[in-house]
Amino acid sequence: MTTNHVDVLHVDVLLVGAGIMSATLGVLLKQLDPSLRLCMVEQLDDVAQESTSGWNNAGTGHAAYCELNYTQQNADGSVNADKAFAINASFENTLQFWSSLVKEGVLPEPSNFINPTPHISFVWGEDNVSYLRNRFAALKSHHLFQDMEYSEDKAVLREWMPLVMDGRDPEQAVAATRVKYGSDVNFGALCRYLIQALKTKGDFELLLKHKVKGIERLDDGKWQVSLKKPEGEITYTSDFVFLGAGGGALPLLQMSKIPEGDGYGGFPVSGQWLACKNPAVVNQHLAKVYGKASIGAPPMSVPHLDTRVIDGQHALLFGPFAGFSTKFLKQGSIFDVMLSLRPKNLLPMVKVGLTSFDLIRYLVSEVLQTEKSRLEALRQYYPNAQDEDWELLIAGQRVQIIKSDPKLGGKLEFGTEVVAAADGSLAALLGASPGASIAVPAMVQVVEKCFKERLATPEWQEHMKSLIPSYGQSLIANPELLSSVRKNTLSTLGLEVA
Repeated sequence: MTTNHVDVLHVDVLLVGAGIMSATLGVLLKQLDPSLRLCMVEQLDDVAQESTSGWNNAGTGHAAYCELNYTQQNADGSVNADKAFAINASFENTLQFWSSLVKEGVLPEPSNFINPTPHISFVWGEDNVSYLRNRFAALKSHHLFQDMEYSEDKAVLREWMPLVMDGRDPEQAVAATRVKYGSDVNFGALCRYLIQALKTKGDFELLLKHKVKGIERLDDGKWQVSLKKPEGEITYTSDFVFLGAGGGALPLLQMSKIPEGDGYGGFPVSGQWLACKNPAVVNQHLAKVYGKASIGAPPMSVPHLDTRVIDGQHALLFGPFAGFSTKFLKQGSIFDVMLSLRPKNLLPMVKVGLTSFDLIRYLVSEVLQTEKSRLEALRQYYPNAQDEDWELLIAGQRVQIIKSDPKLGGKLEFGTEVVAAADGSLAALLGASPGASIAVPAMVQVVEKCFKERLATPEWQEHMKSLIPSYGQSLIANPELLSSVRKNTLSTLGLEVA
């Protein structure tokens, strides 16, 4: 297939959106069955331009090492670490998948898309120090987090993160945890490498500047997708359609009219970063330092002083600062929210609006922030920050899930969710956090839901286990298995640190 050929209108798999989700699913399916004919559709003029872009996401490689919102404190002061265990095990599977692709030559030298960057949680104040101490105890006792370090020693913390400690009140109670082999991931670069690999495998078509205008179920069970392109219109049919268009997935899911999509709405949240312009400052910080979120803040807004490695260049960001926009995509329309209203999601959206006062109050306070107030927030993490070293950048657009709920009428969820047709012929990924980091487990879930019969065959099982050696087994329950796969991935991906 060639990108200029318009007569071949049927494909096995149609991927909508040229971001990390579609790219991951495309490569995963091609690894499982190289004969599949794939088409990827993108309305912009290049791939990885929205939430996948390196400048539009945190690139943390979420493994629950530093994100405090994954470890909630109980009323008695203890910490529930179950979510952290699940997220860490999930990201270990992601690292296995990338390692397998590196070994096969599908992905290049790992430093082109992933780099070792210590993951640090940092708190101040006696109550927060007590919480972090309890969190460390809950995590350290488990093999997934056995390499985590904890310290309240200011000299040690200065070695870990000099910018954070220099100029800080010497009487202030502080504490931090660190995992040295945390990672920074350039998901934009990773996405481009995956799509390039698809191009080399054949039977793959990338259609840029093509916008989906209609999705219709045909009598034979296939899907007909109408596309608008600069030269006119074109129609494809496909056995399976994946809607991986970030915030734009919700309108596409509604367009498909599958009953499983009824009742879903979206709550868009925009973001901004303070970016350091002074290389001398950037070079003094090599870590992702996460703190505690404000009350009512969505998970994506947990503050962090963040080392990024984007296309070989080191950067230092602080934020993100949340905002409100009615757009579902950074390059979307201000009418996106209004156009997404349906009779079946109106009640859930109204209910969420009436009950999310903390979130709304938080967003209003963020929108009203001045340059001075943002720099004051920065100085909580970097006391000696100089105003002239920092500039404000616009980050990506995220859309949180709103869904119907029998008890509440509607609820707002901050995770991600695969919504699939009952027969597995169409799937969409909704939600915002932890975003790109869950691309591999989310797309494995799509395969499990939508290619169930083929996945049950010995051939696909063998392929899946070659890509993710621990597939079908629990890393949470099996210390020996975790030790084996982690040793392999850290070595293969160049994440080992002394």
